[in-house]
Amino acid sequence: MSRLPWVVAGGAVVALAVVLVGPRAGHASAHPDPRPGITAERVLPPALVPMGAGTLEAYEAARRVPQVLDGIYCHCNCSKSIGHRSLLTCFESNHGSGCDICMGEAMLAAQLSGSGKSLAQIRTAIDAKFGS
Repeated sequence: MSRLPWVVAGGAVVALAVVLVGPRAGHASAHPDPRPGITAERVLPPALVPMGAGTLEAYEAARRVPQVLDGIYCHCNCSKSIGHRSLLTCFESNHGSGCDICMGEAMLAAQLSGSGKSLAQIRTAIDAKFGS
């Protein structure tokens, strides 16, 4: 009896395990480097932000500190699922309005930036709160 079917089946199980157990939402990933000169020009204006609890505040946070949000990985995993570059990208569409992780990260990042924290310190705080 040939062992090839068992080898192929075993390989498929290993590949499936890697996909299922590999990086996923809530697990830290690499933060992107913020782009020099990035602005909030692509963040949705208030009139286009879908209404919901905390949405206007989160989009305002993105408009206040785009250079910070552009250097933060979004732990909702949208970089992998819908191709977002950074947390800032979440607020260039209505995606951020429907995601508590995006809104929470943006509000925390703006608050910490406003209190003088560095990007490295903000990333550490975001990872601690949303990364596990």
